[in-house]
Amino acid sequence: MANKEISENIEEYLEVLYKYGNKNNYVSTTKISKKLNIAPGSVTQMLKKLEKLNYISYFPYKGAILTDEGMKIAQKITRKHRILERFLADILKIKKENIHIQACDMEHSLSDEAERAMCHMLEHPDLCPGDKPIPACDLDFNNCEECKTESGDIEEIGVRNDSLVSLAQLYANEKAEVSFIRGDTNVLKKLMTMGIAIGTVICFEELNEVNNIFKITVKDSIIEIPRNVANNIFVTLIS
Repeated sequence: MANKEISENIEEYLEVLYKYGNKNNYVSTTKISKKLNIAPGSVTQMLKKLEKLNYISYFPYKGAILTDEGMKIAQKITRKHRILERFLADILKIKKENIHIQACDMEHSLSDEAERAMCHMLEHPDLCPGDKPIPACDLDFNNCEECKTESGDIEEIGVRNDSLVSLAQLYANEKAEVSFIRGDTNVLKKLMTMGIAIGTVICFEELNEVNNIFKITVKDSIIEIPRNVANNIFVTLIS
């Protein structure tokens, strides 16, 4: 179910931090103020509150960055927003200029059950209509095929402890373990031929920005992966 203990206001802040920051870059109070159309003083007070809740780390004159707990919430609400955009565009054929604001209005009340059903209907999309990547769900599955064949109530399905990032979000020389693969059996088989499966340890080498090809190391071999595939391989970082 949608988390009723977290206010829409808090979700909006965390969503902005997720969209405009990352694990290394802080989002300034000024930027948050502009994106949410809220006075800087009010933003500062909210950031202090979010820090006490352990959702962010906040440093005056520098900005804020999500904690692991904040990241989980931010990924969840961002995922719901972008799946809703996909649903509004592909199924309901809503006008392009109206999609974002309608998704904003709906995302906070969308239940986890409805989100999962939409994901199945849309065949586990990886991008929203604006070509932004859709985060992985937090359900405890290794791949989408497992989710599709699980008929139990969503309340009975476990959730992951860790927030996952896609291979496309890694930095040079970062090591990670594959934890979730988005896609059907054809995707799983294709990746297996490349030596990539759940539990595979990879190291991100570099991105060729000209053709959007990611170079990774798998078992001492360099493999090249296009961005559309990298967006669907989710990993847990290895420290």
